[in-house]
Order: sequence, then C-alpha cells, then structure tokens
Amino acid sequence: MKITTVLNFDIMLSLLLFLAFAPWCIHSEERLLVGMTLVRNATAHGALCLDGSLPAYHLHRGFGGGANNWILQFEGGGWCNDVSSCLKRATTRRGSTRFMSKLEVFSGILSNNASLNPDFFNWNRVKLRYCDGASFSGDSKFDNGTSLLYFRGQKIWEAIILDLLPKGLASASKALLSGCSAGGLATFLHCDNLKKMLPSNASLKCLSDAGFFLDVRDMSLNYTMRSFYHDLIALQGIKQNLNQNCMSSMNHPELCFFPQHALQYITTPYFILNSAYDVFQFHHSLVPPSADLHGHWNNCKLNPVACNANQINVLQGMRHDMLTALISFYKNSKRGGLFINSCFAHCQSESQDTWFAVDSPRIHNKTIAEAVGDWYFGRRVTKEIDCPYPCDTTCHNLIPSPLV
Repeated sequence: MKITTVLNFDIMLSLLLFLAFAPWCIHSEERLLVGMTLVRNATAHGALCLDGSLPAYHLHRGFGGGANNWILQFEGGGWCNDVSSCLKRATTRRGSTRFMSKLEVFSGILSNNASLNPDFFNWNRVKLRYCDGASFSGDSKFDNGTSLLYFRGQKIWEAIILDLLPKGLASASKALLSGCSAGGLATFLHCDNLKKMLPSNASLKCLSDAGFFLDVRDMSLNYTMRSFYHDLIALQGIKQNLNQNCMSSMNHPELCFFPQHALQYITTPYFILNSAYDVFQFHHSLVPPSADLHGHWNNCKLNPVACNANQINVLQGMRHDMLTALISFYKNSKRGGLFINSCFAHCQSESQDTWFAVDSPRIHNKTIAEAVGDWYFGRRVTKEIDCPYPCDTTCHNLIPSPLV
C-alpha cells in the first residue's frame, strides 16, 4: 500500500511538473491546442475587454518556408448594441478573457498539418480573441457610476498588432488577415489598415469567412440589421474608425459597417467565402424573431428539408440578393476571389470538415482550402459560385445553436 501511494505521488508530481513546464502547444494525432497570450501592456494603450480584462491572442509559430509568413484570424461571436446586452456579454467569454478557454483548438486554416492545411500549415498562425462586441472597432466607454463598460475594440486590435510586431510580424513576407462571422466583418474594417503596419514589400491579402453581411429588408420589410448597427455604432464610438471614403459617400454611417457597401473602398486583394444561405443571416437578418412572432419559420430554420415551397422561394431571394451585391466584385475585381456555396452553414474555414477533408464541400470539385490557396498564390483565378439549393450534394448543412 505504501509503495503504491509513493508511486501514485511520483506520477502525480511528474504530471504536475510536465503541465507546469510544458510548451504552449499540446499536440495529438489530429488536434493542436494553443495557449493564450495576454497583452500585458494593453492597459497603457487603453485596450481592454468589455469588463476591463486584458485582451489576448493565441500564437502558433511557423516553421520552414512559412517562418516569415503570418495568418491573423479574428474570432467571431456576434455583437452587443445596447448597455444591457453588453453588460450581460461582459460576464461571458464573449466579453472577458477571464471566462475564455486558455487553450484553443487550431484546425482548418489554422492547422499545422500539411495534409489538412496544405498551403498555410507552416505559417505563423494567430487567433485574435474577441471580447469587445463590435468587431474590434469601438473606441468609447460607458460609466454611469454603477456600471462600467469598455468599448475599446479598435485599441485591442492595435495593441495585439503592436505586441506581435517584435515577435516577427514586423518582418513578414506574406500575410493573410482572416476572420469568421463578426471576425469576418472585422477584416473589412481593418484590411487596408494592416497594410500600413507591415513592411512595404510584404504581400497582404484578406479573407472574410461568413462576414459578408447584407443590408436587406427582413420578412417584415424592416431594415433590422441596419437599425442594429446604427445603435452599435452610436454606443461604441465606431464612426471615427469606419472607412472615411465610404463615410463621405454614404448618408448614414451604419451603411459603412456593412461589407456590402464598404468593399468597393478597400484596395487590398480580397477573398470572400460565404454561404448563399448563411444561417446567421437567415435567422437574424432575413427572418429575425421580431418578423416571425408565430414561429412559422421555426422548423425551416432547424432543417432546410422542412422548408415549404414559399419559404424556399424566400431563401432563393436571399441568394439572389447576395449575388447581386457581389456582381461588381465578381466582374471587375482582378485580384479578388470568391467561394459562394449553397450550404446552410456559417463559418467554414476553421472547421477541418469544411475546410479540407475527403468529404468537404466543393464547387467544381474544388474544396475551400484549394480555392483560397489558388487565389492567394495566384495559381489560377478563383471565383466559384454554386448552383442553387438543393443541387449541391457535398454540403455540410450546419445549423448553429444560438450565440452566447
């Protein structure tokens, strides 16, 4: 008994020492966990999460031929556009690094496995954690003497970049600014800005995954998302950080928060990855709860097979609106890329199943990873648009749970 106790103690001690001094990354056969880095000097820049905690990122170093190349991936997670929702958000992982997982899975475009991420596996890969609720764009504060909220997304973005520059970003040869959902929208806001921070000879391109949000009327004929963004911009002090060329040509600042309107003013090469039936836009822009008080769309939202003929027609209208919004980019952009598939999905670059796998979604037999790689490295023109639902049998229809 005593020997067993001693052995157990030794095993536990060895395990604790391993965890204490282990490298930041823990590998398994197909799983890469990367540790969190807090931006320690962020307070000096006024860069704080909603609750005042320090911002953070996860960095996995590149190697070999990719040692001087960088992927910066904005985390997504919706927005908060009033004090009440932002106070609630500040008590979750969406508004505080205190509640975030300290290890993040790097898969898909962030994988370090050449067979799973053939073009970017050996690049420096960074995931920027999202804790401001405004796509890294706000610069204000709320303080009524009882509650305090920091709307400092713009400063968080700047503080993370400043922290990464001496770690090798300052000498980057190639860079890809990417993001999913609200993070995909953040790429539109910061794409040209990052160009100014990198070496003049660095090749920067930008990728938005599920971030091409449409400025359209919902089922009640209201501009639900436009109203939401109006309140968001006013609350978080975003107006000053929007594209000024866009601002000078639009009557309302919230229009420049829509990639649909902002894209024409961006000069950096862009790739837009989106589902034509993006489930977030389907659930929140096209048929928000306020436009379906009796729940007629509930079954259709949970499973596209359950949609009736009229609902399918409405969804085909959503696809038409997206393709119409992209037609100028499709026809005129010589350096741009597109992958618009017909899957009911939202965010497809960070999941291995949808990024690059045996059964990944395809258009013209090309996976998302292959399309993005062909575009980035100029191997061939990549502007892929899928046929309408339900023609694509390669789809992974991913119905998400509500955002928290």
